[in-house]
Amino acid sequence: MNILDHISLGVPGIAEARRFYDAALAPLGIACLAANDAFAAYGADAVQFLLMVPADGAAFSRGNGTHIAFRADASAAVDSFHAAALQQGATCAGEPGPRPDYPASNVYAGFVFDPFGHKLEAIHNGFAN
Repeated sequence: MNILDHISLGVPGIAEARRFYDAALAPLGIACLAANDAFAAYGADAVQFLLMVPADGAAFSRGNGTHIAFRADASAAVDSFHAAALQQGATCAGEPGPRPDYPASNVYAGFVFDPFGHKLEAIHNGFAN
């Protein structure tokens, strides 16, 4: 059972955010399932991740110490996510590779900061497996 309905991140604009996220999430089998000027909703079979322009009209901000981890079916998908994200303007926050210090075994993960400063992870054999 999933304990979360969805997670959302604030962005300055949906079109700009979609250029990054559409390309970066494609290697993980995640696509934009619905969008308008206020949000973009992503998932595989159902919406679980949203990008949103802040409803209060204030500027978006990123969370210091937070990150979003996307499940990858294989280590090659982690590598592809990382490469696609970097090509779309992300900065590396941790090269793809084994993470022996994680509590789960055989974990393979890679990290980036998206163009808006949000920390993202693609992970194979993480907690969701």
